[in-house]
Amino acid sequence: MALIHLPDRAFITLEGEDAEAFLQNLITTNIDGLAPGEAWPGALLTPQGKIMFDFLISRGPAGFLIETHAGDQAALAKRLMLYKLRAKVTIGTPAHDGVTAIVGEDTIPDSAVADRRFSLSDVALFRLPDRLDGAADDPETYTALRIEAGAAEMHADFAAEDAFPHDVLFDRNGGLNFRKGCYVGQEVVSRMQHRGTARRRLVRLEASEPFNTDQGTVEAGGKYAGSLGSVSGHAAMAIVRIDRIAAAAGDVSVGGLPVSVTPYAWSGVSLEPTGAEPE
Repeated sequence: MALIHLPDRAFITLEGEDAEAFLQNLITTNIDGLAPGEAWPGALLTPQGKIMFDFLISRGPAGFLIETHAGDQAALAKRLMLYKLRAKVTIGTPAHDGVTAIVGEDTIPDSAVADRRFSLSDVALFRLPDRLDGAADDPETYTALRIEAGAAEMHADFAAEDAFPHDVLFDRNGGLNFRKGCYVGQEVVSRMQHRGTARRRLVRLEASEPFNTDQGTVEAGGKYAGSLGSVSGHAAMAIVRIDRIAAAAGDVSVGGLPVSVTPYAWSGVSLEPTGAEPE
């Protein structure tokens, strides 16, 4: 079992008799399906359907716990307050020393939650507020695990208000639900789902030598296909135009370095050519 301290993570609590309904009508995750002991991905969208804030959400002792990037904590809490109106919800920003990621299944504390994003790739990773004794500051290992699992995170893999939930596979990993009621941005992402117009997808890249993060443009057949996200040695992930990747028939590179492109097995994304490339 490995313990990794993630100092750039912070929390928001939501408590009160209206907390569940408030979140269900606001964020992309289906709160009704959230079981105790699990952390599911989710987002608060712009009205245009872009990800304004991404996070993990779990049930806490008296409500819900949102884990997000530490730099987004204050802005996300403020945004939630704007939507609160008369709802009986108390929104808090508790102080924690980041998060401890627990890799493996030996001696897991009762209060830790399983990160669903990793379990889809059969990686056992649990999360717990604060720094556990023995937790090391090892962002490189955590990045490598995220690349292996396909767990994209804002700031590392995409910018705020620059990606749709489909781009980061939220429609496949539980971060996006199409059967619950309306929420902010729901009309746009539902239209993308039903029309099948999501062409940008998160994939894994692999090269014969380490990636140069200063050369982050993914090209397919000489055309722009996306931007490099998180990097770990010879492996990386990126949000790419899958139609252009498919049409390039293996001619894909990053900064002139040839790369192989592999969809995440759990995502169901295919790189089979589908005909003429849409503009």
